[in-house]
Amino acid sequence: MAVDKALLQEVISVMREALQADGGDLSLIDVAEDGTVTVEMVGSCAECPFSAYELSTGIERIIKERVPGVTKVVALDD
Repeated sequence: MAVDKALLQEVISVMREALQADGGDLSLIDVAEDGTVTVEMVGSCAECPFSAYELSTGIERIIKERVPGVTKVVALDD
């Protein structure tokens, strides 16, 4: 199943508002054919020691729940 990139961007935009309020941000980098979404965490998100945890338990969970076809979410520097 192909990932709806417009829906993915919409979901990321909503999450960005909360992240920006804390001095961070999130950008969509790529969507692979296998459903892997690559994002870049910047600002306080990139520097936070809990960013890997936040990516897997928060960001990935929300994206996978709301965007059909997403199989996993990885950070750009993983």
